[in-house]
Amino acid sequence: MQSSPFLRIGTRGSMLALVQARLVRRLLSEAHGVPESDIEIRTITTSGDTLKEAPLSEAGGKGLFSKEIEAALAAGEIDLGVHSSKDMATALPDGLVLAAFLEREDIRDAFVSLEVKTLDELPRGARLGSSSIRRAAQMLRHRPDLEVVPFRGNVDTRLRKLAEGVADATLLAVAGLNRLGREHEITSYLDPERFPPAPAQGAIGIEIRSDDSRTAGLIKPLDHAATSIAVHAERALLGTLDGSCRTAIGALSRIEGSTLHLKGEILSPDGSMVIDAEHAGPTSAPERVGHELGQILRDKAGSDFFKLFPA
Repeated sequence: MQSSPFLRIGTRGSMLALVQARLVRRLLSEAHGVPESDIEIRTITTSGDTLKEAPLSEAGGKGLFSKEIEAALAAGEIDLGVHSSKDMATALPDGLVLAAFLEREDIRDAFVSLEVKTLDELPRGARLGSSSIRRAAQMLRHRPDLEVVPFRGNVDTRLRKLAEGVADATLLAVAGLNRLGREHEITSYLDPERFPPAPAQGAIGIEIRSDDSRTAGLIKPLDHAATSIAVHAERALLGTLDGSCRTAIGALSRIEGSTLHLKGEILSPDGSMVIDAEHAGPTSAPERVGHELGQILRDKAGSDFFKLFPA
């Protein structure tokens, strides 16, 4: 008679998602002294995986990469979902919670090109491939002459599109390239002070049922305190701004002692307008810091600013 798995992990089936799920499995195995083979990884196809070409802002937003995993979690078919935190919807389904975050990887965006070394070296009118409204807006803010062309897909797909001449350059999360062992593909790194990354970028989040005390206890050793503080603040900022894939929002956190410093910016889709602000507060109340910064940005921007974004 086959015994039940120690834990059941749900994940997307992409190469990066599987690398992240296997990392969580290894850490759980080490934390609890159980063989990795006793922890099941179940791949789940999400809407975001099947809608490969449409920009996320048009196809339904961040929840596309987690909806089916969350349905399996709510139904008790898996015990935890492993996600790229930046892809998570601002509001989670009732009964589910992001209960732990692994230590954050590099938060920066990578500039990738087969032709030039940096953004500033791109010739006038060059094509930048990106389906991220934030990345497109940040690029156009500094280089309004660029032509932004739609660009979705995994790392291999995007590099193939570059080779085929669909675009002259693209941007990718450094964290994903590092986890895949493909940091050699990076042409240069974007300065996060100049180009704040997406809220929660670089952080692997573990989602569980809020009433599942057993799984909560088992994943607790994996939770990285500083990452958890930063991600909770950045997601609170996102929630206050009603952030989604339709809104160009960047965030940058820094912890000094018991103080959390949070910087946020909102950009118009064409990059011509930017509203930014910084706020600080105790690390013991990250959601409050994020919410307060969100309110500051909303007040500075005014209601008309948010009408610039697609409905």
